[in-house]
Amino acid sequence: QVQLVESGGGLVQPGGSLRLSCAASGSIFRITGMNWYRQAPGKQRELVATITVTGGTNYADAVKGRFTISRDNAKNTVYLQMNSLKSEDTAVYYCNAGIYTTPLEINTYWGQGTQVTVSS
Repeated sequence: QVQLVESGGGLVQPGGSLRLSCAASGSIFRITGMNWYRQAPGKQRELVATITVTGGTNYADAVKGRFTISRDNAKNTVYLQMNSLKSEDTAVYYCNAGIYTTPLEINTYWGQGTQVTVSS
């Protein structure tokens, strides 16, 4: 059994910052790519940022220069530092990861989501 648990969401004023964390636990053999998605009310879930095992990153255009994704492989944890937040960043943020539970078996796992609300 593998679980991803997000934390760090909340209410913040425009221009503020938040740091999200997502920790993986359970029967983990190896973790591959780790990603952050978000889903705003009435909209489809969208990819925000990705990070490879070796630290290569990619970002959605809407967050480039404001968000930073990082990971701690020793802690099986991925982070999302969000700066200069805007009202349009309001969404439920989800992490996901490709996780090997054995040397040959890989599945994609999702966290439960954490709410980020940007409002004055």
